[in-house]
Amino acid sequence: MSAPRPHEALIDRLGTDLVPVRRLLPPWMRAAAWLLVVAIIAGLLVMHFGIGGMLRRFAGTPDLGWAGVGAVLTAISAAWVAFSLGVPGRRASWAWLPVPGALLWIGASGMGCLRDWVAPGTQIAGMHQSADCLVFIVSLSVPLSVLLIVLLRRAYPVRPVLTAVMIGLASAAASASLLEICHSYDAAATDLLTHALAVVLVIAANAAMGGRLLSKAEIPLA
Repeated sequence: MSAPRPHEALIDRLGTDLVPVRRLLPPWMRAAAWLLVVAIIAGLLVMHFGIGGMLRRFAGTPDLGWAGVGAVLTAISAAWVAFSLGVPGRRASWAWLPVPGALLWIGASGMGCLRDWVAPGTQIAGMHQSADCLVFIVSLSVPLSVLLIVLLRRAYPVRPVLTAVMIGLASAAASASLLEICHSYDAAATDLLTHALAVVLVIAANAAMGGRLLSKAEIPLA
């Protein structure tokens, strides 16, 4: 019997220790799992704070309601894009998907500063209350970002920094949405600037650290 040819021997050697790879779920299913966690947190907040105050604010000042809708749409779309970027062949242009929701979120929030009446059952937030909002958004964004990174590490996205930016945007938008449940202040310039600062901090931190965590480790050649 003749000895196997070199390339056949190489194939046999490479295939000796191969193990089956568990296929990843579709992006929408993984995004839905993360959003389920966000929904559970929302349910806990509603149980504690109730939902009546938020509904009264939205009914009396529709701009706050539209801003909340924009934040929710941003969180959903950014989470889906983050998981989609881990799929081979998926174009980077999908990263523009959260833009419409973000524009609604930002635009409606800005419109609140132009109103000459205060939302029902609220007051204008001072610096201390605005700082509490910043702490809330950043503190809640950390575990949500970590969860997304853990769920995405198996996919090894080919664009880790862009994916990390989407993670930060999704987490910050979700945290801002959850804040509406217990946020008893109207849209004032100081409050909105604090929210914007919190969102920027979360996105920047994810881009700096999340990108490294999502990068595929170099495989030694020898």
